[in-house]
Order: sequence, then C-alpha cells, then structure tokens
Amino acid sequence: MSFQLKAWSAERLQQVERALSAWVPHKAPAQLGEAMRYAVLDGGKRLRPLLVLAACEAVGGNALAALRAACAVELIHAYSLVHDDMPCMDNDVLRRGKPTVHVQFGEATALLAGDALQALAFELLAPAGSAIPDAVQARLCRLLANAAGHAGMAGGQAIDLAAVGRSLTEAELRHMHRMKTGALLQASVMMGAACGEVDAAATRALDTYGWALGLAFQVVDDILDVTADSATLGKTAGKDAAQEKPTYVSLLGLERARAHSLELLEEARTALAASGLPDTRALLALAEMVVERDN
Repeated sequence: MSFQLKAWSAERLQQVERALSAWVPHKAPAQLGEAMRYAVLDGGKRLRPLLVLAACEAVGGNALAALRAACAVELIHAYSLVHDDMPCMDNDVLRRGKPTVHVQFGEATALLAGDALQALAFELLAPAGSAIPDAVQARLCRLLANAAGHAGMAGGQAIDLAAVGRSLTEAELRHMHRMKTGALLQASVMMGAACGEVDAAATRALDTYGWALGLAFQVVDDILDVTADSATLGKTAGKDAAQEKPTYVSLLGLERARAHSLELLEEARTALAASGLPDTRALLALAEMVVERDN
C-alpha cells in the first residue's frame, strides 16, 4: 500500500497550526504579539515540524513531546527568517508571499519579535508541571540550542555574510550550508527521535538521513533561486546572484547541482533503509518532496 504524503501531512499540519496559534501570544505589548504571530502563522511549508513528527512516529515516541518540539523548531526557524530579512542582513522585502516583518512593523519591532520567538521556543520545550520527562526536555533543549547557535544556524549565517563576493570551494560551501540550513533540519529529525528510545544504529542512520536531507534542501533552494520566479517562491527570486553570494549553482552549474540533489536523496534513502526502523515511509516521502519541490 503506497504512502500518501498529502493526507499524512494534512492531519499533522492541522495539529501544528492549532498549537502554534494557541501558544504564540496575542497580547504581548506594543504590537509585539501581532508581529510574532505575523511571522509564524499562515505561511511556510512547515517542513521542520513535519520532520519532527515523522521521526517521532518512526521510533514510537512521545507524541506530546513531539508536538512541542515541532512547534519549537518552527519558532526558531521563523525567528531566523525575521532577522535574516532585515536590512543589516539580507535586506529582503518579501517572505512567504507577503511583506517581511520589518517592512510591516518596523525594524525595532521585527528585532524584538525574533528575540521573543527564540525565547518562546525553549519555553515550549520545558513546560512547568509537564508529563514529559525532564531528561527528554533537556535533550530537546540541547539539540535545538546546538542547531541554532554558533555551531549551527547563527554560525552559518555569519559565514554566509562574510562570503559575499568571495569564491568558496565546494567543501567550504558545504560547511556553510550544513550550518546555516542543514543543522536545523537535521536537528528536527533528531528531536523527533529524542522523543522515543532508539538504539545506536538507528540513531546514526537518522542522523545521516537528516544530514543528507538538510544539504539537499539548500542545494534545491540554490537551484530554485535561479529557475523560479518570486510569485512561485513566495520570496525574492535571484537575490543570491544579485548579492554575489556563493551557491551550488554558481559553483557547480545548474545541471551538476541538480544531479547533486539526487545524490543526496539517495544518501537519505540508504540511511533510512539501514535504520532498522519498521516504518520510515513518512521520512522518505519528505526527503523526496524536498528534492522535487518547486518552491
């Protein structure tokens, strides 16, 4: 029986959207809550939450912990987009098909909204009086902090900003993308796995899967930046070339970049097959979606 990703995703996306709507506050002071909700709700692929939930299901983990982890990782992703779009970073005016947060609310409110979303993510992972074991809460906080900080997303963004106008080797480009984009996607998988109990072999396999998927996502992003229009992407197309940023397309060429995305998909497939887990169909379908997407 074939796996229906659309039906599987729809049910879980409803859970995530309800939870985010409930947990992202309306009434934070001076438009802060409005800006936070604008940044998070009603937009985005929600790939990271879906990866958390798919990995949790694959290991038979705690669904309540996974839902909180799914929302937390999306809040970190949203905060990073708010900050990345600001004039001091990428200076972008379009995100998810609508004006960016700093355009809509001003730079100061956008900065604070990002800060508040980051803090809220960790609040969700460590709720007071929760049925989620303390050890699971700690593992989730550690995984998310490592992926978001200097050794992950923030460090990758620093490399990206420093690389404008420079030529990078493929190894340097891979390292940058592994940190900037891949770390949070890989952490999404491992946070889902941390909601259950898995052996060392399965843990290694899921980690490898997350690594391959995370890099494939950025390779495809680089491809779409030169092949899709802004309306399809929901963000400004062609900005990497305009800003002289190194990408897989600028380094390898379009066809070689496409071939590399397929190589990474095969790595992800191989890792799942080696995991020994009884049902990894959702994780496989998500990897295929990442490589085949058009936005």
